[in-house]
Amino acid sequence: MTPTARWEGPMRAALDEGRAALATGDVPIGAVVVDPSGVVIGTGRNVREAEADPTGHAEVVALREAAKTRGEWRLEGCTLVVTLEPCTMCAGAAVLARVERIVFGAFDDKAGAVGSLWDVVRDRRLNHRPEVVAGLMADEQRVLLEDFFGAQRATPDLDEGTPRL
Repeated sequence: MTPTARWEGPMRAALDEGRAALATGDVPIGAVVVDPSGVVIGTGRNVREAEADPTGHAEVVALREAAKTRGEWRLEGCTLVVTLEPCTMCAGAAVLARVERIVFGAFDDKAGAVGSLWDVVRDRRLNHRPEVVAGLMADEQRVLLEDFFGAQRATPDLDEGTPRL
C-alpha cells in the first residue's frame, strides 16, 4: 500500500463531511481525525454559517470531537485529514493538539498555513511539528469548491440584486 493510499478512506469520509456542509450554506470543507489504529474518532464540517461561529471550521470541529472521544486534548498519534489546506487558526489548533500528521487535499493559495501562504506546522520555533501529506485527492475537493463558489456568484442576492461573492 502506498503512503497516500492509506489515507484515501479517511479523505473520502472528509469529502462526505464537506458535501454535508452544503445543506447549511457553508463552504464545503470536511475533516476527520483518525486514531493510531485507523479508527475515525472525530468528524467535522464547516459550520460557520449554520452556527454563526467564526471558529466553526471543519478542522476545529473534528479536533474537538476527537478530544471529547479520547477524553483529553492531546491527540498524540492521531491524524487530521482535511479536504482543504488548513488556515492559520486550524494549523495552530492541530499543532496545539499535538496531532502526529496532517493530510490535506487541495492547496489554499489565499489562506493556507501548511505550506502555501504560511507554514505554521513546520515553524521550528514551535514545540511540535506534525508530518504533512499534501495534495491527496485534491482534484475532487477543487471541483467541489469551484462548484460551490460558482453557484454563489451566479445566485443574485435577492435583497440587493447583486451577485454574492
